[in-house]
Amino acid sequence: MKKVVTLMMLLMFVTGTAMAGDLVGWLSDAKCGANGAKEAHAGCAAKCVESGQAIVFVQDSDKKVYEIDNQDAVKDHVGHKVTVSGKITDDSLHVDSVKM
Repeated sequence: MKKVVTLMMLLMFVTGTAMAGDLVGWLSDAKCGANGAKEAHAGCAAKCVESGQAIVFVQDSDKKVYEIDNQDAVKDHVGHKVTVSGKITDDSLHVDSVKM
């Protein structure tokens, strides 16, 4: 069993991909990033995204900012605090599900 776990961890390290599990944070715009991780910024984030800025995920615990590679999955939640589930590759997040 230890060999299987070690092999899986090595494979994730080599590929740069890890399961994100459930992450809690804010959907902000790329221009403001972590500075936009608050309820008061929701309107500004929506305007920035409408004008072409990418949506980013700002993790609540450490304010780490992740690019989101499937923007359509989160477009209805810009400016909201959410829980996302997905996969992280380097600094990019692929969102499988999002809930308020």
